[in-house]
Amino acid sequence: MSPRSPSVNEELRRRSRERLLQATVELVGERGFEATTLADIADRAGSARGLVSYYFPGKRQLFQSAVHRLMHRTLEAALHREPHSDDGLEVLARAIDAVLGLAADRPLLMRTHMSGVLQAEGFVQCPEQQRLAALLRGAVERYGSRQVDVDYPLLRAQLMGAVFAMVLPGAPLPLGDLRSELFQRYGLDWELGVPPGGEPPGGTRHAASGLIRDQSRSRS
Repeated sequence: MSPRSPSVNEELRRRSRERLLQATVELVGERGFEATTLADIADRAGSARGLVSYYFPGKRQLFQSAVHRLMHRTLEAALHREPHSDDGLEVLARAIDAVLGLAADRPLLMRTHMSGVLQAEGFVQCPEQQRLAALLRGAVERYGSRQVDVDYPLLRAQLMGAVFAMVLPGAPLPLGDLRSELFQRYGLDWELGVPPGGEPPGGTRHAASGLIRDQSRSRS
């Protein structure tokens, strides 16, 4: 039997890593972070326990990478769904709705993720996070920003703040209110993206204050 080629080995490693990330999202979503062990994750993924330590330095890093992967795949699906659109307003609306939708659909998962980001380990830089960042930066570019290095971090911060507000135990803010605020900030019509239904509080408008486009033009 001939040895496997480097490309085959690389693909097997990629698939193994993907299975671990998927198993992590599933188990933490079912049981919570503390009740999920690395052995549980390896068993669910059908992998050897040692592979977890090979790919990730610890459970917190594994979990953040798993959530970043989920966010990346969700955002990618939203941006490429039919009908396809190259309109910058629609692209940004889809990006915002994808992130807020995850907080609404998976509050435990996103609450645990936000908690980890605020701990000492901070924000994990991993391939999944880089893919997510590239998609969000691309949405800002297609929206029309001329200062992407400034506007992308602002959008990321606003989305993180909105997610935190949605999953805050005991006092969560409604998705509709947060979406309305973000859509007004970026001059997006309520009908863009995936409206949650009903009318926005006060309506949205194109001439909203604090728009990235207006800010970008003033800097140029």
